[in-house]
Amino acid sequence: MRLTILGGGGFRVPLVHRALLADRRRTGITELVLYDVDDRRLTGIGRVLHAQARDVPGAPELITTTDLDTAVTGADFVFCAIRVGGLRGRVTDERVALGLGVLGQETVGAGGIAYGLRTVPEALRIADRIAALAPGAWTINFTNPAGLVTEAMASRLGDRVIGICDSPSGLVDRVARAAGADPATARFDYAGLNHLGWLYRLEADGTDLLTGLLADPGRLESFEEGKLFGAGRIRELNAVPNEYLHYYYDPAGTLAAVRDAPRTRGEFLAGQQERCYTRLNDPARDPLDAWLEAWREREATYMAENRELAGAGEREHDESRPAGYEGVALAVMRALAHDEPATLILNVRNRGRIGVLDGDAVVEIPCTVDGNGAKPRAIGEFPAHGTGLVRAVKEAERHILEAVTSESELAAVRAMKAHPLVGPETTARRLISAYRDAFAELDYLRPA
Repeated sequence: MRLTILGGGGFRVPLVHRALLADRRRTGITELVLYDVDDRRLTGIGRVLHAQARDVPGAPELITTTDLDTAVTGADFVFCAIRVGGLRGRVTDERVALGLGVLGQETVGAGGIAYGLRTVPEALRIADRIAALAPGAWTINFTNPAGLVTEAMASRLGDRVIGICDSPSGLVDRVARAAGADPATARFDYAGLNHLGWLYRLEADGTDLLTGLLADPGRLESFEEGKLFGAGRIRELNAVPNEYLHYYYDPAGTLAAVRDAPRTRGEFLAGQQERCYTRLNDPARDPLDAWLEAWREREATYMAENRELAGAGEREHDESRPAGYEGVALAVMRALAHDEPATLILNVRNRGRIGVLDGDAVVEIPCTVDGNGAKPRAIGEFPAHGTGLVRAVKEAERHILEAVTSESELAAVRAMKAHPLVGPETTARRLISAYRDAFAELDYLRPA
């Protein structure tokens, strides 16, 4: 079978490749195609992958290309992990928003909306090529904002596109361990949108474990999310929030922390990756060692401002623990390819599971995945405290999709205005105007 990774020069591609090598006998992938528009990045990551596979018998054949049609043709699986505008685009997303007094994180608030407005048109173009050249392929979307991009691609690919994120599975794993349960056998309810969800039921052998955990501050604050939000907040919610909800629960604090930091996350990553790719392409350096060094630094600094604000300490980074998004992606691929049912938290069409959203809305929810696709599982009633927030963010996403399809600047302004972290219409208009000036990719937006 052939697996194509779009955005194949991306920094995290070696994680996917490493998981693929470890599980190569079960996945059945014999060809790995990397596609990227940046040949330098593609070459550097290709060197890392060759180094990873040098002592692995039966490793998939590696093919690199800068031609989308070549990459997609004949694919059985397509992993979509693109970044329109690159990291320089992310820096601009952040700085434009901060300059106007709002948060610019890449998937949350103004920065996420700007990123979505320039990513969705390319995601739709890619989906059209997949539909034409590999109609039987399964597309697994990594591209942020993951829920929005998956919903856009679903308009072309239907249920053959599935969005993934590793933060919900990591949350369930940490909470289950803190409660003394085996994450592999625990039953749970988790629901919301990408980067906007809550774990609100956890059971093992029919016994409720969440209530006891919520009553024990020591255990509750022993894992990442407990440290970030604090026992009091989590007990008040009667649910454990996804870490990204910290932006919503303390918007003034997180905005101040990001604004006062010496550099934004995008600026840190842009500098780090420029150094990293230079080393990856240096014949005198071992590319795998250079990449591993950069990866460990990246993981240790993830959401650093939020953790400092909350007094959460250093981020846990145990390389022996379950894999991140690459592990979720391969689990989805195995279930689809070999009809091996698995329960995974994915971004799929709602189908009535979260009653406050329509059936076509892409949500993040536990699914049963097998050879027929990913079907959302029945879950308990969605927490009332999350209703307003998911409705508002989904409304913003829908206005982004409208802006792209109608090429309307007014719809883009509506997207900004609808988002809870942006503010009044005057701010929304100033943001869209500033982003249009910064990005040629937004020239398609017609003034009202």
